Amino acid sequence: MARIVGFEISSQEPEKAVKFYSTVFEWEIGEPNWGFWTVKSTGQVDIEGGVSKGPHDYPHGTRIQIEVDSIDDTIVKAVDNGAMIVREKMEFEEFFLAYLVDPTGVGFGLIERK
Repeated sequence: MARIVGFEISSQEPEKAVKFYSTVFEWEIGEPNWGFWTVKSTGQVDIEGGVSKGPHDYPHGTRIQIEVDSIDDTIVKAVDNGAMIVREKMEFEEFFLAYLVDPTGVGFGLIERK
């Protein structure tokens, strides 16, 4: 079975995106090579994903979900660094979920497992 082994965040302002993700999520960002910055997020073994009909506020496109220890703390940190909340924290049976847009307009989700 083929599996997702990585991700790419596309942005028209990659330097701004690199600063945001390294500050908010403490990702290790490599030096640019041909306009591509490598990203290392430690502790991740598998990447889960899915396909669904897009909601009205995000009808199509690709969005990553980032697991965090505290969704509330991460939302504050993200907003303080220029993100905008698209969907406030929602509660599901096994996790909390929120959707934001980074300062360059790229959407992403935050997940906190219960």
